[in-house]
Amino acid sequence: MAVAISGSSLISSTLQHYNNRIYIRDYPIPCHSSNPICNSFNFKRRSFSPSSPKFNDHVVNPSSSYLSSKLSPIRTHSSFAACGCSWIQDNSMVHDYATTTNGTSKRCSALPTTNTVDVSSVSDLFEFICSGPLVNKIGITPQRVGQSIDKWLLYGSQLCRLFQLNELKLTIPQKARLYHYYIPVFIWCEDQIALHNSKFKDGDDVPPLVIGFSAPQGCGKTTLVFALDYLFKTTKKKSATISVDDFYLTAEGQAELRKKNPGNALLEYRGNAGSHDLKLSVETLEALSKLTKEGLKMKSAYSGRGDRADSSTWPEVEGPLSVILFEGWMLGFKPLPADVVKAVDPQLEVVNKNLEAYYDAWDKYIDAWVVIKIQDPSYVYRWRLQAEIAMRQDGQAGMSDEEVNDFVSRYLPAYKAYLPTLYAEGPSGSDPDRVLAIDIDEERNPILAN
Repeated sequence: MAVAISGSSLISSTLQHYNNRIYIRDYPIPCHSSNPICNSFNFKRRSFSPSSPKFNDHVVNPSSSYLSSKLSPIRTHSSFAACGCSWIQDNSMVHDYATTTNGTSKRCSALPTTNTVDVSSVSDLFEFICSGPLVNKIGITPQRVGQSIDKWLLYGSQLCRLFQLNELKLTIPQKARLYHYYIPVFIWCEDQIALHNSKFKDGDDVPPLVIGFSAPQGCGKTTLVFALDYLFKTTKKKSATISVDDFYLTAEGQAELRKKNPGNALLEYRGNAGSHDLKLSVETLEALSKLTKEGLKMKSAYSGRGDRADSSTWPEVEGPLSVILFEGWMLGFKPLPADVVKAVDPQLEVVNKNLEAYYDAWDKYIDAWVVIKIQDPSYVYRWRLQAEIAMRQDGQAGMSDEEVNDFVSRYLPAYKAYLPTLYAEGPSGSDPDRVLAIDIDEERNPILAN
């Protein structure tokens, strides 16, 4: 079926459906219309615990022979069932058939049954992509979309496989999340890598591009980075993901911080500036930047309940890396005058002082930025509550409503103090031409900027 696509130029693409497979030119992609592939990837979910130290953080630690970083493992669908991702659940979820380990069929929550859109219509998809809120901001013209429509289809199919969605029958929220958000951001990241690489001569060791993702907790940044990391790997670009959570102090270090700041609720648990091992973060970022050749490896740690996992259990990160995706809720925060932060919360004064050392430990290593902007910091409470309720409904341990309120209250002062400056000025030392600011609504969807 040849489809003519309207736009600034006339483009055609061939979409053939044979033997339950779609062929987009040279790309065979599984069709999930009858029996979607259920991934068996391993995933270790970052979770929060109502007991001290409030959450299970994934922390890295150097050894004599290796320095650590964290690779983001692949999640199964079940991990997303309890993450509050409304675009996946869409309040209309039914279980499609999956295969169990013993070969029998069972139902697994993956596919919606209402409000579906047939994405096999290339012309409709073209129009839908071009209507997205990010395309103009990123510089994706209709002509460029038409010329690369095969890639859009391929990326969409890969993400459907990752999230176990029916690529031919996506709901509007699912379709928007993939084609208006994740794929445009991925294309922007690819452009940033190309720009970065163009600054080096043939034969040079090209360090990986570091892209920072600054976004409040619960807004979906980890899922976004997870999707981008997956797309990089499927397009044969080696990537590594790290989080500010990877650089928390040990349990002993956090206890010492708490002792030095008695009564300060913002430093009682990990999270705010001062509760990170900045020396470790510098060592990790610098070591990752040296993974420019085949055969170079580093150990990667991503487990532990308040302390760092034994190095014998760490997986490896292997070069050459093309990109490092560095995500965190407070990336890009700038210290403010003392009277400003004291007016928000007197306890924030010491946090603000601690923040002065963070640019040299984190932000100066970041070459390009994705800043996800929210209209109201109180969204964080709603998102965290949604996630914990979903976890409890899924039979997992989750914080009570009161514990959620206590947990979020320790971060809200920093949001109220630092987000306005971040949104107005961008991260410290950043190039405005290399900052992608994305406004999202309360449902975590990109919106057109005012």
